Amino acid sequence: MAKLVIFGAGDIARLAHYYFTRDSEHEVVAFTVDAQYRDKNSFLDLPLVDFEEAAGRYPADSHEMFIALSYARMNKIRAAKYYAAKQLGYRMVSYVSSRCSFLTDSPVGENCFILEDNTVQPFVRIGNNVTLWSGNHIGHDSVIEDHCFLASHIVVSGYVRIREYCFIGVNATLRNSITIAPETLIGAGAIIMKDTEEKGVYLPLRAELFSKKSDEIEL
Repeated sequence: MAKLVIFGAGDIARLAHYYFTRDSEHEVVAFTVDAQYRDKNSFLDLPLVDFEEAAGRYPADSHEMFIALSYARMNKIRAAKYYAAKQLGYRMVSYVSSRCSFLTDSPVGENCFILEDNTVQPFVRIGNNVTLWSGNHIGHDSVIEDHCFLASHIVVSGYVRIREYCFIGVNATLRNSITIAPETLIGAGAIIMKDTEEKGVYLPLRAELFSKKSDEIEL
């Protein structure tokens, strides 16, 4: 089994360990974080080492790496660590759940995290360092560029292009044949019907508290 070092020591790293251990041909052998953030010597009963020392202890010629970080700062922190690990010579691995419907012939890029119940239709292309949390629909001929994070139960219709460094929240809907500009932030439940603006923030209307109580409503 390929030996894998995971960058991170939080919830996403814990989940990455779970998925890689149970549903891949990788053996997780260690975790790593920047020295300034390491406050313990182990995580999930495995060594936790300074990133500055990782290449010496777990050489890139015999180990691979996965960056298990969130969408913080519009995915730029995850992207920076992805590039830093590549500069050290690590091969960046991706996880694609065996429980998703992955129908495109195009392979995913590096350092992708594609969880269960995603439907990735034919002719979809997915770039590097992309996270698809569980339960999304990615319509045919759509493109997701590098360093994006899609939360759960999002509908991406056909021929959509999602440019780099985007975040899309749960239950968002993207109509067909539109472009999501770089660094777009789409809030949970938003419905996007046309091209977005670069660095635009799109939020849906929020539910309002009704004047009556639930026991006053006839269902």
